[in-house]
Amino acid sequence: MKRGKNYLEAAKLVEKDKAYDPNEAIELVQKMAKAKFDETVEAHIRLGVDSRYSDQQVRGAVVLPHGTGKTVRVLVFAKGDKAKEAEAAGADYVGAEELVPKIQNDGWLDFDVVVATPDMMGVVGRLGRVLGPKGLMPNPKSGTVTMDVAKAIEEIKAGKVEYRLDKSNIIHVPIGKVSFGTEKLSDNFRTLMDAIIKARPAAAKGQYLRSVSISATMSPGVRINPLHVIEK
Repeated sequence: MKRGKNYLEAAKLVEKDKAYDPNEAIELVQKMAKAKFDETVEAHIRLGVDSRYSDQQVRGAVVLPHGTGKTVRVLVFAKGDKAKEAEAAGADYVGAEELVPKIQNDGWLDFDVVVATPDMMGVVGRLGRVLGPKGLMPNPKSGTVTMDVAKAIEEIKAGKVEYRLDKSNIIHVPIGKVSFGTEKLSDNFRTLMDAIIKARPAAAKGQYLRSVSISATMSPGVRINPLHVIEK
């Protein structure tokens, strides 16, 4: 893959064999971000678990204290009073069965998070093949299958992010924008890491945090020493 001039220049700032302190890494990522837009900073955490086994899954959600800097569009599947509650709470879209063909046949996906009341999961389940691969299926563990739709919407809009393992046993989560500055990005990173450490499955053996790194949208990754994350 051919890299641009800015990327190659940024890469020179990273010491290849060094695992940085979290704050040091965050400062370096900000220094490397040269794009004309406000780049997103993302954390990448490889865990010592095997996602093929149900008792080693790591999945949940956490509200970042400073949000992600992104405007999140929320779709809620609900009926009656719960639909009204969702609208009042600021949901971008609210509906029920009528949304199925729109998503399934028309390819409508103008939303970032899907929330559903438990009674609507039969309807949402019909969209599994579309929503599942995109990580948009509501899930009780992430608080997106709930009767308290107002609270779910409020938390999502405030900066709630979901974390889950991919097939390589890595979690990828945005922790804010470059413009946030070191302190806010550090707060968000710490909050995320605390949640992932607490979510360690009992079946996980050996070293849990195998590798941790952060990167901005257009810049190379910076490795963080996992021991510095645990020690705080």
